[in-house]
Amino acid sequence: MLSIQVLRDQTDEVRTACAARGVDAPIDRILELDEQRRALLGDVERMRADRNQAGKLIGAAKDDAERQRLIEEQRAVAVELDGLEERLRQTDEELNELMLTVPNLYHPSLPEGGYEDSVIVIEGNGSTGEEQRVDPPRSLRGEGEPEQATGKPHWELGEELGIIDFERATKISGAHFYILRDEGARLQRALICWMLDVHREQGYSEVYPPVIVGSEALVGTGNLPKFGETMFKLEDTDLWLIPTAEVPVTNMYRDEIIDAPALPIHHTAYSASFRREQFSAGRENRGIKRVYQFDKVEMVRFVEPGTSWDALDQLLEDSLAIVRALGFRYRVIRLATGDLTFSSAMTYDVEVWAPGAAEWLEVASISNFADFQARRASLRYRDSEGQVHHLHTLNGSGLALPRTFAALLEQNQREDGSVEIPEVLRSYLGGLELIEAKS
Repeated sequence: MLSIQVLRDQTDEVRTACAARGVDAPIDRILELDEQRRALLGDVERMRADRNQAGKLIGAAKDDAERQRLIEEQRAVAVELDGLEERLRQTDEELNELMLTVPNLYHPSLPEGGYEDSVIVIEGNGSTGEEQRVDPPRSLRGEGEPEQATGKPHWELGEELGIIDFERATKISGAHFYILRDEGARLQRALICWMLDVHREQGYSEVYPPVIVGSEALVGTGNLPKFGETMFKLEDTDLWLIPTAEVPVTNMYRDEIIDAPALPIHHTAYSASFRREQFSAGRENRGIKRVYQFDKVEMVRFVEPGTSWDALDQLLEDSLAIVRALGFRYRVIRLATGDLTFSSAMTYDVEVWAPGAAEWLEVASISNFADFQARRASLRYRDSEGQVHHLHTLNGSGLALPRTFAALLEQNQREDGSVEIPEVLRSYLGGLELIEAKS
């Protein structure tokens, strides 16, 4: 969350951030409660100080009648103090609840608007090694006519090769699930293992987190209370299926104070992820692009505040290393203010080209949250002078598997219907070079 000091000092910026995200946060009520809290706190502290002084007078009194008079006075004061402390507790509770509804501030360099107002900052092709930093960044608005499809979309390729089974998945679980079979299942496993190995080489410590967490963990990352309807909750419990490994990994150090020499901390994690997607009819939801359950490799960084923007650039490079090594044609989008998540101060989306479906697929989202998550989850560090500060947190996909899998099939399909395996994955597949239809 934002600090109350930010809401006091940067009220206009906070209102602008709310408007950009379409969030109707009760800023006026928060500021009103803040004033009430400060007044109540002053009264409570003054009365506590008076009570302490009265206690000393009672202890020093030599006359029984005087001592009894002072005791009776303090009984009346205690009743009043109890009432003030209860009002302070209720005010704190309401203030904290409302503070959770306020989104993060965003970086001032970001374009205003929605996704179409976001800008392309990098274009590249991993198969050729070519990359262009787009300067000045080019807006997605008015991109022109869409490219024509070349080859088959992944849902046709997958079924023809016998590696994606939609029919049996629907029989088991309903719509928007799929089964990977044979070389498809092996390819998915190879991608996960290879991605984790790459990230370990980049300096990330691997963890394998739970996929079920309590509400407090989701509050810490900003998923609750606002986005409860987008997640799966276990009935009659306070437990949820995670939407991404970011949630458990970010909360690993919740309520801890880390000594500065231990920073930065970099983790990578694989997990299954679960989201209650809203689906509409049409081609855009064909295949495995949007599903309720998916695999994902995540990167999470905990850093000192002065280093987080450099850390964001490096996190993007670490994600792009995967994209380039797979030979993908790709682009990097700097999101406009209206397309940011609730918690993000800046986000880059990495999209890869799916020629069979003729569309760009998001495979990674790279975000700096500044101290927003750290304040919610009480993630802190102690500097060399012994002062305690909130950390900055970042996370990025490295990568999300369904769309990576889909793009891999479509970008590597051959005229005979087979799919060529990227060279970096072949050792994870026993030297397999092609996925071919079974005769």
